[in-house]
Order: sequence, then C-alpha cells, then structure tokens
Amino acid sequence: QVQLVESGGGLVQAGGSLRLSCAASGRTDSVFAMGWFRQAPGKEREFVAGITRSGGTISYATSAKGRFTISRDNAKNTVYLQMNSLKPEDTAVYYCAARFGHTITVITTRYDYWGQGTQVTVSS
Repeated sequence: QVQLVESGGGLVQAGGSLRLSCAASGRTDSVFAMGWFRQAPGKEREFVAGITRSGGTISYATSAKGRFTISRDNAKNTVYLQMNSLKPEDTAVYYCAARFGHTITVITTRYDYWGQGTQVTVSS
C-alpha cells in the first residue's frame, strides 16, 4: 500500500503562486510515475502534470504549460507542483496520484493510489 498526502493549497489572488506538496509513504519503492490532477465543481477530474520516477520525463496539460512546474525528490518521497501566474480558472481540488507504471498517463483509471486532495482557490 502507498499513502499520499497533499498539502500547500489555499486561497490566493490571481497572478499569485502556490506550491503543492505530495508526501508518499508505505511501499514507495513500487511507485514509478506520479501525477497531479484537479477537479473543479461540476467538472471531471483532469490531468495537470506528470513525472516519471527518475524525473527524466515530464508532461503538462496545455493549461499548465509555462506556469506550473512539477518536480520530485525521491529521497523525501515527495512530489511538488509549483504553480505561478494563477488564474481563477485554476480553482479546483488538486489531487496527487501514483501508479506502478513507468510512463505518464492522463487517464485517471491508470493510477493506483490517490491522495485526499487539497483545495486551491484563486480569486479575481
């Protein structure tokens, strides 16, 4: 089993920044690719960014490119999402996810573990 705990969400004004963290515990040696997803009220959960275990491959949703940066520290079993130039449309619950697979995928059902989510609210 792998447990994921997100932190770092909050309320920020448009144009501001937040840094989300996702701490993994348990059988982290079995986890390879990790991703950040978000879900706004009334909308489906969507992919934001993903990173392989080595950090050698990173992928972003179009909405995140140029503003968000995903990174991971395997020594700390933690994945980060630095979010800059935030917009009101970025308001959502942000989830961290982990999968046994080596590749990044935008498909939610391909992830094996999920965190409880952290709320990000961007005011205009």
